[in-house]
Amino acid sequence: MKILAINGSHRKGMNTATMLRLVLEEAAQGGAKTELVELVDCRIEYCLSCNQCLREPKCSIRDDDMPALAEKMLAADAVILGSPVYFGNVTARLKTFMDRTRWLHMRKNLLEGKLGAALTHAGLQNGGQEITQMILERFLLSHGFQLVEPREPGRPIYNSAVMGTLFVGLDGDRFRWRKGIQEDALAVAMCRALGRNLLRRAKGRERVDVP
Repeated sequence: MKILAINGSHRKGMNTATMLRLVLEEAAQGGAKTELVELVDCRIEYCLSCNQCLREPKCSIRDDDMPALAEKMLAADAVILGSPVYFGNVTARLKTFMDRTRWLHMRKNLLEGKLGAALTHAGLQNGGQEITQMILERFLLSHGFQLVEPREPGRPIYNSAVMGTLFVGLDGDRFRWRKGIQEDALAVAMCRALGRNLLRRAKGRERVDVP
């Protein structure tokens, strides 16, 4: 099994990347091959709305990093998207990536049937994680992914989605913050649960596919 994680953060290796790595680490312990892509390392041009992908499953832009990213998605069994929340939505970098996957969807869902998952992170509680999670999941569903949540049989149901925060509480008018997402015990537990669940779902599919 190959799991590809795509980090939409503008800050490489920070909290969203840490959450994605936790998911990948848990899946790798069960034998999955994993890869984390930091979009900040990639050059992705804006979609031109040229509509070539309405005629054939092909993008007219070929001289940036998007073709290589598309190949990684096509080769993966599961794709996890991660986004911090800067202003109530996915990051601009991740939205550009999402727009450029249009050719994988318009004529035929070339990613149909793969496993998909998403996670979000924000500074505050109720800081836009919920709507950002919905946007990511809607994107995955539009491509034909089968959504995987951190719910596991026989284990406590922490939440239906993986969402982290740095906010701890208030001392009067003063905010108290975690130093990093690893201090958010619930988010860490949910990331690890998602990794196990991705592996479980993938192994279940493999068993079903055996003649």
